[in-house]
Amino acid sequence: MKRASGAMFGLAYGDSLGAPTEFLSMKQIHKRFGDHGPTQLNGDPALVTDDTQMAVAVGLGLLDALANPPFTPDLITPMWRRRFVDWLNDPDNTRAPGHTCIRACQGLEAGLPWVKATVAGSKGCGANMRVAPVGLAPGLTDETRAAAAQLQAALTHGHPTGLAASELTAFAVRWLADGIDPSDLPGALRARCHDQRTTYHERWLGTLWQQPGMDAPETFVSRGWDECLAVLDRLDEALARGDRASDPCEITGGGWIAEEALATGLLCFLLFPDEPVEAIWRGAASSGDSDSIACLAGAFAGARLGMDAWPAEWSARIEYADRLAAIGTAWD
Repeated sequence: MKRASGAMFGLAYGDSLGAPTEFLSMKQIHKRFGDHGPTQLNGDPALVTDDTQMAVAVGLGLLDALANPPFTPDLITPMWRRRFVDWLNDPDNTRAPGHTCIRACQGLEAGLPWVKATVAGSKGCGANMRVAPVGLAPGLTDETRAAAAQLQAALTHGHPTGLAASELTAFAVRWLADGIDPSDLPGALRARCHDQRTTYHERWLGTLWQQPGMDAPETFVSRGWDECLAVLDRLDEALARGDRASDPCEITGGGWIAEEALATGLLCFLLFPDEPVEAIWRGAASSGDSDSIACLAGAFAGARLGMDAWPAEWSARIEYADRLAAIGTAWD
């Protein structure tokens, strides 16, 4: 089914469709694009934002690392550092990149240890908008996948909720690619929050936990898992309402922060589990961080349904198609 390709291209399609509606209200979206919001890729190539650019950076770094086993934090950290700095200096990095990512990557470029470069108090959605490749990468144990998902987030966003939401996003992608029923996904994510609530991956995260007000690694990580549990409650509420037409941000939030991006991206997917294009349309027609929400919805839908879920003509038009295909083909 080419699930890895489906997820990589899906995140890019959602990102591209959601880019022109970011920062717009629902009223403005409907006036400009109609009730459905943007439904067709615009341009040739159809441009994406920093969401896809950074997901590609994470994916290409993983490809390099997995070709040189064993997969360890000492191996992957410099590879991701280099990819993130390359992104920072890319002339195409003009797509409203997040301030946290820019600031942290500037620190990485200056040679700071990543625990000093990261923005410790930030849990912006930049932590998990790019993590899908960690969920798609084959051959990782659950512990390694969890630690790697948190590390790639921590390089720029040092808040524990950014780490936890990134891990949940990666596992949602992995479980969908493995065939979980979408209706079982919220419960599985909730169970993971409870199971991992006091797990700190010290070998991967080092001294990141040593922040003001934190007396132990367990205190640090539990805050992130508790905030993710709270937003999963809101996801359950939104799913129970089952409203497929209103702004998806009304209950689960605008997606500007990591746990809300996860929940609202999941909501768009779970409202349309068998209609992937509708799922990313819903994410793109939202009042919040629409490109990131639709990006995550596209990753979830593509991981479940594979490459054939998307309009065939889109793959030749999306920006970075060659890099998306390189990652997806390697892991299909």
